[in-house]
Amino acid sequence: MKKTRFGIGSYMKPTPSLMRRIGDGLLVASTTLSTYAIAEEIKWLALTSVFVGAGAKFLTNLFSVEDAPNN
Repeated sequence: MKKTRFGIGSYMKPTPSLMRRIGDGLLVASTTLSTYAIAEEIKWLALTSVFVGAGAKFLTNLFSVEDAPNN
């Protein structure tokens, strides 16, 4: 049985597939929104979406999968 862990110690460990998909999806959405905001010269929206997207991607990297001991 695999167990999902969250913490700073999990940053360099493999990320679960679901968390990787969520992080990549949020990064794509924030990049698209940032591009639109830059084109329309909406500075506050561009900066906000960049920081939110990068932060979300960082947070999803804090998840890891470990094998739980059999009882």
